Amino acid sequence: MNQKSGIYWKVYLLYFIFVGAMIAVLSKTFMIQSEGRSNVLSDKSELIQLVEVPIDARRGQILDDQGEPLVTSVSFYEIRLDATVPSDKVFNEGLDSLAQQLSAVFGDKTPREYRERIQKARNQGDRFLLIQRKVTNEQRKKLREMPIFRLQRHKGGLIDDIEIIERKRPYGALAHRTLGYVRDDIRVGLEAAYDKILAGEQGIVLKQKMATGMKPAGKTLQETIDGSDIVTTINKDIQEVAHAELLHQLEVENASFGTCIVMEVETGHIKAIVNLSRSDNGSYYENYNFAVGRRVYPGSTMKLASILALLEDGKADITDSVNALGKYKFYDAELNDVGGGKGRITLQQAFEFSSNVIAKVIHAAYSGNPLDYIAKLEKFGLTDTLGLEILGEPKPTVYRPGDASWSRISLPWMSIGYEIQITPMQLLTFYNGIANNGTIMRPTFVKEVRQNGFVTETFKPVVLRDKIASQENIDKVKLLMEGVVERGTGRQLKSASFRIAGKTGTARVDQTGIGQTQRHQALFVGYFPAEKPLYSCLVLVAEPKVNYSGSTVSGTVFTAIANKVYSSHLQYQASFQENAIRVREVPSVFYGSAYDIKLVLNRLNILMKANYSGDWITTSKDKEVVALDTRKIEKGKVPNVVGMGLRDALYLLENEGLYVDFSGSGRVSSQSLAAGSIAYKGSLIKLELRQ
Repeated sequence: MNQKSGIYWKVYLLYFIFVGAMIAVLSKTFMIQSEGRSNVLSDKSELIQLVEVPIDARRGQILDDQGEPLVTSVSFYEIRLDATVPSDKVFNEGLDSLAQQLSAVFGDKTPREYRERIQKARNQGDRFLLIQRKVTNEQRKKLREMPIFRLQRHKGGLIDDIEIIERKRPYGALAHRTLGYVRDDIRVGLEAAYDKILAGEQGIVLKQKMATGMKPAGKTLQETIDGSDIVTTINKDIQEVAHAELLHQLEVENASFGTCIVMEVETGHIKAIVNLSRSDNGSYYENYNFAVGRRVYPGSTMKLASILALLEDGKADITDSVNALGKYKFYDAELNDVGGGKGRITLQQAFEFSSNVIAKVIHAAYSGNPLDYIAKLEKFGLTDTLGLEILGEPKPTVYRPGDASWSRISLPWMSIGYEIQITPMQLLTFYNGIANNGTIMRPTFVKEVRQNGFVTETFKPVVLRDKIASQENIDKVKLLMEGVVERGTGRQLKSASFRIAGKTGTARVDQTGIGQTQRHQALFVGYFPAEKPLYSCLVLVAEPKVNYSGSTVSGTVFTAIANKVYSSHLQYQASFQENAIRVREVPSVFYGSAYDIKLVLNRLNILMKANYSGDWITTSKDKEVVALDTRKIEKGKVPNVVGMGLRDALYLLENEGLYVDFSGSGRVSSQSLAAGSIAYKGSLIKLELRQ
């Protein structure tokens, strides 16, 4: 009996030990599955944890008005190897070939260095060896065909599903500051304004936290939702033209900074916005959005608002006679006219020649009650912000009687664009309202949101002020602006194809208004075509060193942009006369791709005389045919791209690893690096283009 009792106790003891062990195992398993972050296993003294890791969604694209990506998300992949997975046979037979191919694809290590590194990881039981951090999808596909790696994860140890998403700008610096970015606490432009829409929703995955790093555990707790795309109002082609023309003028004038805005009259859509400032090395780049955030003196462009105020209050008409003496005294201050006095002229002529006699007219009309004048500025929308999507817009600086900065000369000085400061965008919005027959539109940068190609939200144009003046007076000030280009300070800006309306503005800039400083800003703002406005445009060049006239400096940029934008709109082009005598003329053809040129000439039924070999050719006229001759392009040397269009030139130069900067439009007229010289990768080559 005692012996049996002893046996029972031993059985019971073993039973309870077994049950206790099972309970402990089940409890531990439950903790792993439910919490995902408890201590789990100890394998060779390496502590493993399961943790929840947020996964960023793919950020939406920023597109131009035609759907071209201005900012996009590009995927790269982090490639790692679990060196313990491959069998000895697979590893030993494939290692040399794998090392050879890795070296060929990435070029950062010799085959021997790759072999030794992978062998060492195998010997040390490394389960998360880093192969490369930023691998393109094309490179990833090649990796999956390599020895060992072709067996994928479970037999080859390849870990290639760690995605890294980066923001890329296919067109480089175009509209850089307006498109913006989101970096830590720095939030700029449209990237910041539409961050929630672009960002999407994060996902959550389980990963193993190991001493060697994070390793996917194969379980997704929450799927990511990719961000939506935003379709901007910006037109890439207009943006490129505006950028190139402003950059060229800034370089010619050695100016401090400049800005250019192109707005669609009817909608307020911003079609182009450029902000460039000079760096210490003399180059220009976008580091601040002057168009939106910088208050400037409007100078003589303010005279349009002053005359419209006079017309609306019935205090003057454009046919009234004024005496432009050339010098005007207001209390103890004197105001000079640029170029001296014009004598007895009409108010219209005073505007066309930008005479400061307008300050005398405003002072006579409003000195008894300056608030009446300021009330008109308020009605015109010149005293308040526009409510832009982009952050950073300041309120205009407009002094009033009773302010510490208000003086007896504030009213006349304000009427010609001093003692008042507004942003270029606020000034253009007013002029755009004149072009739009008195309706002020809010400048907008985004017209719709798309998810997976489908439109999910549309932003309609916003009217800020329905009618700022009577149509009769709007028509009168339109005549004034047309007169500036026809007969006045902007007469050199005429276009052969269409009429331009606008106003020049040249201002000395300091902290007190009109001072003795020689720092100037050149400004031109207007719209085109004058008879049926499509676009309004503002160009400002600050502190030019060569010229400082608004028409010479900024007006030249305005006209170049207007001509190129106008020529791209077929609805404004005169139709060909059906009965006109047609003359067969051999066209002038850009140099470039033989395939493309032959294709076009064949389709146009233009005769050719081919005398070339290779893919690239030069062209010339030979009686009634186009002669095609060889242009030799050598690998490793700077190609000769003179005579080519920009697209072909970029293709050849970038294929040689060169960084290209260009200005102008048309065909390449000169290149900074000599053709036939050694093409060092990363070197800068500058191209000049001419029509």
